Amino acid sequence: MALTVTLWGHALAALLFCMIALSQLRDASTALPRLTFVVALVATALWALAVAGIDARDVTARVAESIRNLGWLAFMYALLRRERVVPYAGVIAAVYAVVVLILLAGIGVIVLGALRPEDAPVFVNARIVLRMMVAVSALVLVQHLYTAVAPVARGGIRLLVIALAAMWGMDLIVYAISYASQGWVIHLIAVRGIAMALLAPLFAVAVLRNGDWTLRLSRSVAWQSLSLAAVVMYLLTMVLATSAIAGIGEHARIAQTAVVFGSTAAIFTLVSSPWLKAWTKVKLAKHLFSHRYDYRGEWIRFTDTLGKAEGAVALDERVVKAVADLTDSPGGLLLVPEGASLAIGAAWNWDRAGLPLDAADEAQLHQLGASGRIVELDALRTASEPGAGIGVPRWMLDDPTAWAIVPLIHLDRLQGAILLARPPVDRALDWEDFDLLRIVGRQAASYLAEAHAQEALAESARFDEFNRRFAFILHDIKNLVSQLTLTARNAERHADNPDYRADMIATLQESAGRMNALLARLSQHHSGRAEEMRATDLLPLAAGVARRVTHPVLVRGAAPPALVDPARLEQLLVHLLQNAIDASPQDAPVTLLLSDQAGRPSIAVIDTGSGMSPAFVRDRLFKPFVSSKPGGFGIGAFEARQLAEAMGGAVSVTSREGEGSTFRVDLAPARPHQLEQAA
Repeated sequence: MALTVTLWGHALAALLFCMIALSQLRDASTALPRLTFVVALVATALWALAVAGIDARDVTARVAESIRNLGWLAFMYALLRRERVVPYAGVIAAVYAVVVLILLAGIGVIVLGALRPEDAPVFVNARIVLRMMVAVSALVLVQHLYTAVAPVARGGIRLLVIALAAMWGMDLIVYAISYASQGWVIHLIAVRGIAMALLAPLFAVAVLRNGDWTLRLSRSVAWQSLSLAAVVMYLLTMVLATSAIAGIGEHARIAQTAVVFGSTAAIFTLVSSPWLKAWTKVKLAKHLFSHRYDYRGEWIRFTDTLGKAEGAVALDERVVKAVADLTDSPGGLLLVPEGASLAIGAAWNWDRAGLPLDAADEAQLHQLGASGRIVELDALRTASEPGAGIGVPRWMLDDPTAWAIVPLIHLDRLQGAILLARPPVDRALDWEDFDLLRIVGRQAASYLAEAHAQEALAESARFDEFNRRFAFILHDIKNLVSQLTLTARNAERHADNPDYRADMIATLQESAGRMNALLARLSQHHSGRAEEMRATDLLPLAAGVARRVTHPVLVRGAAPPALVDPARLEQLLVHLLQNAIDASPQDAPVTLLLSDQAGRPSIAVIDTGSGMSPAFVRDRLFKPFVSSKPGGFGIGAFEARQLAEAMGGAVSVTSREGEGSTFRVDLAPARPHQLEQAA
C-alpha cells in the first residue's frame, strides 16, 4: 500500500510541476527570477518522477533531490538579486554559497556510498545529517526571504514562502526520523509525495501573484545570515571530520569526542576575544558592505545611550560613551571649557592619574573651536612638526592610547571636546569616520548645551525661591520693627506704669526670641556692612573670628598685611570656619594658618574631618544651593569664593576623603603707601 501511494503521489506531483513549468516557458526569458523558477519547477518534476519510477533510495533520485534543492535556492537568490544594486550582496552570496557547498558535499557522499558499499553505514549517516542541515538552512533562508521583501510586496510571495517552507519542513521531518530510527521510513516517503502534489497549486498561484518583489535588506539580517553561514560551515566541517575519523578503529569514538570538544572550545575562546570581534567587524564591513557603518542602527544606539541614564551615570559620561561606541573605542575623555582653557571633565574607561589640570590653553581652544575639524592624532605624530598649527597639547601626542579628538560645537560655540582612545584594531580614520563623528559631535554638543541651560534655569529658579523666602522673612522683620517702634513710642507716656513695664519687657523678650530665630535662619547669608578696601593686619582679624565660636580653633603663622574689606573678610572666614567645624569631630580643633605665598597674604582653614571626594569638589562644592548638610542652603562656599574674588583674591581647596580639607584664601597684598595711610 505504501509503495502504491508513493508511486501515484510522486507521479501526480511530477505531472503538476511539469504543467506549471510548461505554462511559464513563454515568459521565462523576460526575467531572471521567472527563468530560475521554471528551472526549479522542472527539477522538482524530475525528482518526483525519479522517486515514482525508480525508488527514493536510488542514487538517481537522491541526486535529483539535491538538484531540486539547488534549483529552488537559485530561484530565491534570483529574487534577492532582482534589483541592480543589492545591499549587503556579499553577505547574502556567502550564505547561499555555504548551503550550496553542503548540497555538493551531499552529492559527493551519495556517489561515494554507491561506489563503496562496504562503508555504507558511515555514508548513510553522513548523508542524512547533511540532508537535515540543508533543510534547516533552507528554512532559515526562506524566512529571510520573506522578511527581506518590502511589507507592501509580501502578499505576492506569501504562498510561495509557505510552499517552500512546507517542502523543506517535510524533508526535515523525514530525515530526522530516519536518523533517529536508523531505518527507512517508507510511510513518510509516501506522505511526502501526496504533500508535494498538494503544494503544486500553491506554486501555481504564487507565480500569478508575484507582483513587484522589491527587497529591503537590513544590516542586522545580513549579520545574522553570515553568522548562520559560519555555524553551518562549522557543523559541516565537524560532520566530515567525525565521518573521516570513524574508520580509524576501536578508538574512533574517543578521537571524535576529542575533536568535537577541542574545536568547540577553541571556537568559543576565539569568539570571546574582543580583538577578534573588532577585527572581524572591520574586515567584513570593509569587504562586504558598501558603507562602514549601519547608520540607522548606530544612530538608534547613540540616542539610546544618551537618553537612558544607567544607574547614576551622569550625562557627561554618557556622551563620552555614546561617541566612543561608534568607533569601538574602549575609552574616552571629555574636555570642557573652563575660563580660557579646556579642563579635564568626565572620563569613561580612562585612567585620570597623571592627567594635567588644563587639557589645552586659550590658543589651542580657539583653534579647535574655529576649525571644528576632527583631529587624527596619529597623522600629527608622523608629521615633521607634531601638533604644529593644529592646537593639540603635547601630552596628548605623548600618550599612545590617544587616537582622535572630536570637537563638540553647538551654534558655532565650542561646548567641549572628546578625546577617544585607540580601538582594539588600530586603523586610520576615513571619510565615513569624519562625517559620522562630525554629526554626532554636534548632536552631543546640543545635549550638553541643553543640560547646561537647564542647570542655569534651575539655579535661577532656586534664587527665585530663595528671594521669596527672604521676602517672608522681611515681612516678619517689618512686623517686629513696627512692634518695637510702637513700644518705644508708648514708653514715653507710660514708662512709670509698672504694668506697662512688665508688658514691655515681655514684648522685648518675645521680639528678641523671634529675631534670634530669624538670625539663625539668615546667619549663613548675612553679609554684614561692607567697608572700603584698606590695608589690614590679618592676625588680629583671624583671632577675632576664632573667638566668636565655641569650637576649639588654633590661630598660627604670620602673614603680611592685605588689602581687603575687613567686614567681607570676616564674613568669608566665618563661612569657611563654620563649614570646617561642621565637618570635624567635636573635640578636633580647626586651624587658621596664616602664611606668605610668594608675596601674597594667605589664610588657610584646615580641618581633619570627613573630607570631600574629587567629584564633589569639582562639580558641587562651589555651586549655590548644593549642600551635603541636612537643611543647609549650600551657599557658604559659593559666597566665600564670591567675596574673595570681589576683593581681588581667590579660594582654592585641597581635600581627601577621611583625612580632612584645607581651604586657602589668597588675598591681594597691601602697597607701601596703603600701609602708611593705615598707620
